[in-house]
Amino acid sequence: MSHPVPDPSPSPARRGVLRGSLAASAALALGGTGLAAPAFALSGRPRAAWGVQTGDVTASSGLVWVRSDRPARVIVETSATESFRRARRHHGPLVGAGTDFTGTTALRGLPAGEQIHYRVTLADPDDPRRTGEPVVGTFRTAPDRRRDGVRFLWSGDVAGQGWGINPDVGGFRAYDEMRRLDPDFFLCSGDSVYADGVIEPSVTLPDGRVWRNVTTPEKSKVAETLAEYRGNFRYNLLDHNVRAFNARVPSVVQWDDHEVRNNWYPGQILDDPRYTEKDVDVLAARAARAFAEYTPVSTLHARGGRERRMYRVVRYGPLLDVFVLDMRSYRNANSPGRQTDDTTGILGAEQLAWLKRELAASTAVWKVLAADMPIGLVVPDGAADFEAIAQGDPGAPLGRELQIAELLRFVKHRRITGTVWLTADVHHTSAQHYAPERAAFKDFAPFWEFVSGPLAAGGFPANALDGTFGPDRVFVRAPERGNVSPMESPQYFGEVSIDGHGGDLTVRLRAEGGQVLFTKVLRPGLVGQ
Repeated sequence: MSHPVPDPSPSPARRGVLRGSLAASAALALGGTGLAAPAFALSGRPRAAWGVQTGDVTASSGLVWVRSDRPARVIVETSATESFRRARRHHGPLVGAGTDFTGTTALRGLPAGEQIHYRVTLADPDDPRRTGEPVVGTFRTAPDRRRDGVRFLWSGDVAGQGWGINPDVGGFRAYDEMRRLDPDFFLCSGDSVYADGVIEPSVTLPDGRVWRNVTTPEKSKVAETLAEYRGNFRYNLLDHNVRAFNARVPSVVQWDDHEVRNNWYPGQILDDPRYTEKDVDVLAARAARAFAEYTPVSTLHARGGRERRMYRVVRYGPLLDVFVLDMRSYRNANSPGRQTDDTTGILGAEQLAWLKRELAASTAVWKVLAADMPIGLVVPDGAADFEAIAQGDPGAPLGRELQIAELLRFVKHRRITGTVWLTADVHHTSAQHYAPERAAFKDFAPFWEFVSGPLAAGGFPANALDGTFGPDRVFVRAPERGNVSPMESPQYFGEVSIDGHGGDLTVRLRAEGGQVLFTKVLRPGLVGQ
């Protein structure tokens, strides 16, 4: 599965209203509008109560997302000031039921390195004079001068393991903390929703405390239909912290497994009684369509016959290129990972060739490889199979490791400088340094991999390391048992700052609450660190 396709099944009938005593919390999350449900009253003017968000912002362009409560024409205005003096108008799409009333507007010709204020207005398609209340947001475009510097955050894993929006603790608080840091953008490293994660009204913790969740019908079972996948994306937008964050910080989003279901791979046939649809390719197509509808990703809104795909390069000025990988759509089946010849691997042959070309052509000082899974951490899938790249054998590369070895060899031999790997997925935070003198495979230059997350999900113990590429876990912070609630363990996100004068890249691993757990400074212009 590599292209979103229409969902052939009809939307299911609504299963009911928000359950239990938390219905009021869900309504309040949207300012008391009562728009938590997918069915809306059609009287009045169009409304955009789900907020706005921007994505894939460059020095001159970006995408603005909005969702209406009914058919509407999207109008976006941009300005250098909050007063919207001398505003420039961008004509957006006509949104309707075919996209769940979502729409994305491309902004082009923006000034580099500037704060852009924007407002989104929804107009009645039959009477353009009937408009809803504008929704405003702001973002900074990428700089075109090196001296301006860059600072961004990254994390992943949102609403996982049954830990949803809890009004008692203020919802997804890490989003508010990240917003206050005012980054240039946020890299979401996958598992942006948990389509296979049921949200129950309450969960009792080991110490007797009760975690309460805002619930919706679409989160009451695993997602299978297009409507249910759409509902998973809407769920996160019920949180006021998420909406406030989206209105101020542009995102670069990739996907991993939970946007579809746990540990999926193309061609998989499920043996899971929770699913009536057993063909993962069908589920993945529906999930990809919902992802494209609810996430402002430039390559998923490609026009003019261009391929729609998740992997891409987001160029953020002379200091930074972000290589957003898709380690899910093109992989081979999860297995013991002992193959001695594996051209498909975890990226697929075509994506690997693309990545080599783009890395070799990049003139950015730093090349961040945004991976949705770690390299040297062992992630099991059942008793015998493996979900990520490593499979626990510390010897020569086997299985998916062969493809990573090929990429690392290419980086070394082409003398590509400034590569850094960032990921999430494993629900703890850590820093690994990979070096050939510790490795079974030695034909590569040293590099760093930094892990953060979860952002709003359960915490898990640190994964074992695989010695094939010589990882040294320099830092780790992880709980001692599985699925520790956000009440018991802090959530994690990372920060990357690139100095505009000397070009140094500083990584800070952060814990919710303002604590910096680990800091590493990397020097520019080196093939290996």
